[in-house]
Amino acid sequence: MMNGLDRIRLISLRDKVMSAQQAIELIKDGSVVGLSGFGGAGEAKTVPLALADHAAAHPLRITLATGASLGNSIDGRLSQAHAIQRRYPYQADPTLRKAINNGEVMYIDQHLSEMADNIRHHNLPSINVAVIAATAITEDGQIIPTGSCGNSANFIEMADQVIIEIDNTINPVLEGVHDIYLPKARPNRGPIPLTQAGDRIGTIGINVSPEKIAAIVLNDLPDTQFGMDEPDTDTLSIAKHLIHFFEAEVAQGRLPENLGPLQSGVGSIANAVFAGFEHSNFNNLEMYSEVLQDCTFQLIDSGKMTFASGCSMTLSESCAQKVMQNFDQYKDKIVLRPQEISNNPEIIRRLGIIAINTALEFDIYGNVNSTHVTGTKMMNGIGGSGDFTRHAHIAIFVTKSIAKAGAISSVVPMVSHTDHTEHDVDVLVTEQGLADLRGLAPRERARKVIECCAHPDYREALLSYFERACEHGGQTPHLLNEALSWHAQFEETGSMKTA
Repeated sequence: MMNGLDRIRLISLRDKVMSAQQAIELIKDGSVVGLSGFGGAGEAKTVPLALADHAAAHPLRITLATGASLGNSIDGRLSQAHAIQRRYPYQADPTLRKAINNGEVMYIDQHLSEMADNIRHHNLPSINVAVIAATAITEDGQIIPTGSCGNSANFIEMADQVIIEIDNTINPVLEGVHDIYLPKARPNRGPIPLTQAGDRIGTIGINVSPEKIAAIVLNDLPDTQFGMDEPDTDTLSIAKHLIHFFEAEVAQGRLPENLGPLQSGVGSIANAVFAGFEHSNFNNLEMYSEVLQDCTFQLIDSGKMTFASGCSMTLSESCAQKVMQNFDQYKDKIVLRPQEISNNPEIIRRLGIIAINTALEFDIYGNVNSTHVTGTKMMNGIGGSGDFTRHAHIAIFVTKSIAKAGAISSVVPMVSHTDHTEHDVDVLVTEQGLADLRGLAPRERARKVIECCAHPDYREALLSYFERACEHGGQTPHLLNEALSWHAQFEETGSMKTA
C-alpha cells in the first residue's frame, strides 16, 4: 500500500508538504473554512484537530462549512475550544449540539443540495480556506477523495487557498470509484446529463490548479466507524409493512418490478429497514442516495442490489473491514458523487426515486418533524431528507410509534416543528402499520394515521382530539389551545401520557 509522499504523484507538489501546525497558520480569526467530510467519512482530521488545540490556547472564531456531519469528534473538539462561530449545513455531535442549543454557535440548517449553490452565487460567504482529505494526488494534479465526496470539489473550486490532507489510512483502491461533476453557475447551466443511477458523467478526481494548493499535510488518523444497532422487533415490523406496500404497488402496476431507484436516510432504523429487502422477493434493486451504509453492501452481497450511487460510505467496523478487503468486487457496483449531484432535485425527480427517511415525530395530518426535540432543541439537522422528500416519486417516513419507554408518542396532534409539510409526504410507517396518504384530504389522512400508525396507548387520545377538533371546524381541524399540549406536558412531567 502506498503511503506518504508516494501518494503525491505530481512531484512538483511534494515541496508543499508541511506539518499541521504550519498549515493552520493559513486559517485566521474570522475565516470561512470549508472542510471535507460527509456522515463521518472522508473528513480531513489532522488539520482541524490541530486547529482545535491551537484555538484552545490562542482564541479564534471561524465559520465552518462541511458536507454533512463529521467523525473523530472534530465538531466537538472545535466547540470545546470555542472556535466555531457559525456552522452549516448539518451536524451530529453532542458537544456542538449543546453549543447550538445554548446559542453559542449560530447554526444554519440547510438542504444539503443547496449549500454549494448558495456559496457559488454569493448567498453565503466565500470559502477562504478549504481543507480536503485525499487518497492521492494524480500525475496531472487531480485530487482523489477518500470515503466521501460531500462538498469537497465545490470547496476546492471556490476557495482562495486549499490544504490537502493525504490520508494514509485509506486504501488507494478507492481511486476510480468517484464521479466528480459540478454544474455551471446560473444562468448558463444546462441539464445534468444523468439519466440512470449507474451513469458516470464526470472525472475520477477533483481538478485544481496547483497554484491554489497552499499546503499538503500527511494524515494517519483513521475515519470514524459507526456501530449499527441490530434490527429489533419494531424495525423488522416496519420493514415488513413496507415490503407488503411495495408488493401491492408492483401488483397494481404502479411500480416496476425492481421498484426503481431507492434512497435511504441515515442511522440504525433506516439501515435496519433497508436490510429487510434481503428477505423480500425483490431483485435487481438500485440505490440513488446520500450515504451507503451496511445495508447497501449486505444487499449487494445477497445479490438483491445491482448498483448503488451515493455521496459517502459510512460503515460499521466489521462491514468496513470486509468491504475494503474485497473492494474489487464492489468497485463496478458503486459510485460516489458530490452531494449537489447525489441530492439534486432535478435528478431525484427524473429518476423517480422512492425516498425512505426517518422522522422524529409526525402529526395526524402528515406533517413531519425531522430536526427539533419539542420544537426548539436541534437534534442534527434536516440533511438531505428535504431534497429527496419534495421531489421523490413516493416520499416515505418511518419511525417507531413511541420513544423513551412509551413516555413520548411519535404521532402527535400537531408537530412541534415542521420540516416536511403534508403536501410532500406520501406514506408514514411505524411498527403498528402503514398509512398511505396519497389522494386523501386532511380529515381522511388523520383517521388513517391514527388507525394505522399510532401506538395503542395514545390512539384513543388522538382520536378524541381529532373528533373534538372536527366539531370546531376547518379544512385541517385543530384545537389551538391543545395542539401542542402533549409536548408541553412532556417538558413539565417527563411524559405525554395524561393518566
